[in-house]
Amino acid sequence: MNFRQMILPAAIAAVAFGTGAIWTIHGRADAEQATAAEMPVLVQPDGSYPVKPLAKDKIVLKVLQTTVDSLSDFPTVEEGLEHNLQHMEKIAAEACSTGKKPDFLLYHEFPLTGYSGGSRTEKLKYTVKIPGPETERLGKIAKDCDTYLVFGTYATDDDWPGHILSINTVIGRDGKVAKAFWKSRNIKRIYPDREITTTTIEAVRDRYRAMYGPEEEFPVLQTEYGNIAVSTVQMDPFIFAAFAMRGTEIMIRTATLFAEEDVTSMARINNFYSTMTNIAFPPTDKYKAGESIIVGPNGEILAKDPSLDKDGIIEAEIPIAEFRKGRKIPNYALDMVQPVLAQYVQEFPLNHLDVPRDQLPETGAAMKELMESVSRFNHPPKD
Repeated sequence: MNFRQMILPAAIAAVAFGTGAIWTIHGRADAEQATAAEMPVLVQPDGSYPVKPLAKDKIVLKVLQTTVDSLSDFPTVEEGLEHNLQHMEKIAAEACSTGKKPDFLLYHEFPLTGYSGGSRTEKLKYTVKIPGPETERLGKIAKDCDTYLVFGTYATDDDWPGHILSINTVIGRDGKVAKAFWKSRNIKRIYPDREITTTTIEAVRDRYRAMYGPEEEFPVLQTEYGNIAVSTVQMDPFIFAAFAMRGTEIMIRTATLFAEEDVTSMARINNFYSTMTNIAFPPTDKYKAGESIIVGPNGEILAKDPSLDKDGIIEAEIPIAEFRKGRKIPNYALDMVQPVLAQYVQEFPLNHLDVPRDQLPETGAAMKELMESVSRFNHPPKD
């Protein structure tokens, strides 16, 4: 089973909608986008949002901050996955047997695979399939503990040959994969000599939309414990505003390093609870890891792991029923800023990685070359 098979029942109607627009990597739309009438309802006009009835008034979130060993450090990928799975199982067992009973166990971005350097061809070896043997193992944890379990990973999908995906997977209380969240987009221009090579929704948006439907671009999973969304995106307020408009109540975030103020400000501005599970490793001259957090809708920190380099568990009880009572989606000044947004040119166009396998950049440096070549700031569109 692949991502397409997982969401196909929900996407059939959306696939019939089609892509609506064909975008090139060098210019604006070659054809008009679909009209609003052709789009499914993504945001309710009265500020409400769809939900499932809550199973209880209060829920418990547990953030599991862990160290991890990269798969490239082991003699075989299988040995590395087994090592990291055992590590994940160990901390989950502790989380399920101490403190309050968890309703969500939240790991960081790469607890299964770690980060491995090298070319695209080399990195493809250090990925997993969702669902797969690893989700079966983790599903046993979720079922035994009667909890949702969320983790990030590098993944591959047969529908996307050659692409390295950054996926956040939600496993339900029944032990089965409930949702796989693609990363919306990568942060750009933070490295002077390279860009991130993983494939995101933005990088293949039109084909992604045609395969899965517009609802899957900012999906929200309605659970009996609240509406959740999961993202590895950072420093990107539009992305989190979109998730908020779609009805997110708990924004679960995963990271390999993060800025605390990004998490607290997004929670406050968008009026949702949020978590950030960070990887743990010893600090260096450039990087400081750890210090995972759970944040309230006023931007207040409800729990924080004090460690930079050690495994840790933090928890917070969320009054989800009280929070939901009378709640509407946030109030944004969209009409006021629309004239500015209408003239803004996004530097990097959609679909820049929707290319044949042999044209996918092999390295971060090659990815930077591609991004510079399609930059609309470098090559302004002509009238």
